[in-house]
Amino acid sequence: MARTRKVFVKTYGCQMNVYDSERMTGALAAEGYEPTDRPEDADLILLNTCHIREKAAEKVYSELGRLRPLKQARPDLKIGVAGCVAQAEGEEIMRRQPLVDFAVGPQAYHRLPRLVREGGVDTEFPAEDKFDHLPPAPRARRAPAAFLTVQEGCDKFCAFCVVPYTRGAEVSRPAERILREARELVERGVVEITLLGQNVNAYHGQGPDGEWTLARLIRELARIDGLARIRYTTSHPNDMTDDLIAAHGEVDKLMPYLHLPVQSGSDRVLKAMNRRHTAEQYLRLIERIRAARPDIAMSGDFIVGFPGESEEDFADTLALCEAVRYASAYSFRYSPRPGTPAAGRELVPDEVAADRLHRLQALLARHQAEFQRAMVGRTVPVLIEKPGRLPGQMVGRSPWLQAVHLDIGAEQVGRIVPVEIVEAMPNSLAGRAAA
Repeated sequence: MARTRKVFVKTYGCQMNVYDSERMTGALAAEGYEPTDRPEDADLILLNTCHIREKAAEKVYSELGRLRPLKQARPDLKIGVAGCVAQAEGEEIMRRQPLVDFAVGPQAYHRLPRLVREGGVDTEFPAEDKFDHLPPAPRARRAPAAFLTVQEGCDKFCAFCVVPYTRGAEVSRPAERILREARELVERGVVEITLLGQNVNAYHGQGPDGEWTLARLIRELARIDGLARIRYTTSHPNDMTDDLIAAHGEVDKLMPYLHLPVQSGSDRVLKAMNRRHTAEQYLRLIERIRAARPDIAMSGDFIVGFPGESEEDFADTLALCEAVRYASAYSFRYSPRPGTPAAGRELVPDEVAADRLHRLQALLARHQAEFQRAMVGRTVPVLIEKPGRLPGQMVGRSPWLQAVHLDIGAEQVGRIVPVEIVEAMPNSLAGRAAA
């Protein structure tokens, strides 16, 4: 009897990469590969990379260096690099690291089995939809929360961002295929689905009666029995349409949490970033969203030290944060991405950017702590997802995406239970099952 071949997939970056890794694992299952969590046991190692964060390529080369002894000991071991770093630097990766057998960009995953067999580089943006050719995910029961990609690519061309170059133009999946996949996920035990896209609220997929918006898709997903929660990420302020804002107030299954990056509070910096909105427009948009859903928690992204940012510009960012008071936020120092419009501009001195990031993160942490503390004493519905680190402990998610730890039986996984919040930590809550 032939030995079962095994694949080890290491995923970097965003939720879309997590989803893509699941789909690639499914594609390889059709080729006789079973997943393993030990690279030492693998016949195929696949690095699914992200190009958004600083030194992304360097991290890939470091990982490949760690894998070199495995390849030397087993020359038949196949190693592939997938994702956005492969898209941007596939040929260079193959040149610098001969141990790599193939590189595949994020729009060519459906051709992965051929690349495994034949090697080479595939970073084309094919005319066909990769999702049409990827096999459906295995039908085994799975975790109660799942990601579902509905849109890829971005047409915004922010000056700091590589996504339009690595993921391509905006493409939306047909609505019927998304609904079918969602129903299959629910049949496998999924209770909560997060819709994914590089610019997810620009969704414009074809439906049976014409083009659907994200709001229309959400309303149809809400009709699926057994699907209790819907989320989506990541959004652009300019695509936050009236019907989507209304959906937040009208669709009970749409959770009261919205990640809406602004990047800066300075109009001058926003213009240099090519964001195509002002700080005032963003704040008025937040007001409209909160009017539709008063209990909504806002999350955001910020870049500090963008080329040309002055102390006055940075003060505008702090003022915007004070006005919004984010429940959570992600903040980073600007780092150039080759090929982007901002890459050649003069940088803010490192020590200045580091100081600004420290001050911004302190403010964001204070606002997040206030939001966390406001939960203490409340009873909230929590979706129980998985075991915690301590014996008898389980971890779930509140409607506002907070991790909640409590002592409750493992048989509650996949159920939404009322939980009294008894303690607030910086990044999680502690609770007990309500009577």
